[in-house]
Amino acid sequence: MDDVRDVRDVRDVGERDREAVSRFVERFAAQLTEAGMQRMAARVFSCLLASDGGAMTSAELGAALRISPAAVSGAVAYLAQVNMVSREREPGSRRDRYVLHNELWYETFTRRDQALTRFEQTLREGAADLGTDTPAGARVAETAAFFEFLQHEMHGLMDRWRTHRAGLGLP
Repeated sequence: MDDVRDVRDVRDVGERDREAVSRFVERFAAQLTEAGMQRMAARVFSCLLASDGGAMTSAELGAALRISPAAVSGAVAYLAQVNMVSREREPGSRRDRYVLHNELWYETFTRRDQALTRFEQTLREGAADLGTDTPAGARVAETAAFFEFLQHEMHGLMDRWRTHRAGLGLP
């Protein structure tokens, strides 16, 4: 077993069963991949999520997942592009650490909401261009209405989540 991996596992996983952690990482990564995320990005994200600090270096990720530096680089580039991780410089070092964002899911859904706003606007314009009295125009108008509804519900859902989360006493 790789020395870097051993150090990472001891420091980050503590007394947890390494195999159980690895199974969780791979299982959740597979679910993210099935939902449309790139496979390697899903594995890197899951590994960061399972780490106590929520941050790891490229070498730590490579060792923990047994993947090449190029695979780590591509995965973190994708995750940074979709704002799921950020790159931070390790104090006193030239090494970067890849860090999960605080309130990750909230940020992800907020960005999705921004995309829904753009979709809705384009669909409304498309419905007008197609003619709302045509089958295609009516279908596009209904899709725009669905996105508007979804956005409204998402805002209320996120407000209810914040209230619920506060009651859970989570850090």
